[in-house]
Amino acid sequence: MKFGKMKTHRRNRLLLVIFVVVMSGSGIAMALLALNENINLFYSPQEIVDGKAPVGQLIRAGGMVREGSVVRSDTDLTVSFRVSDLKNAEFTVHFEGILPDLFREGQGVIARGILRDDGEFVAEEVLAKHDEEYMPPELNDVIEQAHSEAAK
Repeated sequence: MKFGKMKTHRRNRLLLVIFVVVMSGSGIAMALLALNENINLFYSPQEIVDGKAPVGQLIRAGGMVREGSVVRSDTDLTVSFRVSDLKNAEFTVHFEGILPDLFREGQGVIARGILRDDGEFVAEEVLAKHDEEYMPPELNDVIEQAHSEAAK
């Protein structure tokens, strides 16, 4: 079977369709790559202690601030404190800056920052719950899980 030359209007249409498909595909790939780089997932204290949280990547971590664990620097705005899941998992958070007004020991916090190789968390932002009723869903799940396992 012999194929002849493709007609110019069909060839131009085919090239246009191929161009549109390639450009759409590359645009979608770039958008997904950009969204994937900006995602920061929540990790509980147990997941951080178990090594499930990525090291050197921006993440969110949260739990309850341990009583008596807040240490403030005398010279600058550096604060370090321990975050726990009310069981046996806890990790240290280092933060340089002004903490929220509602930050205190025994309260829930979510910190956004980077987990270091040594297991300590360097936060760039610390969020505290804003009233007696509200608790972030991720933190609420961690606390409910801790209470249900403690009741067993």
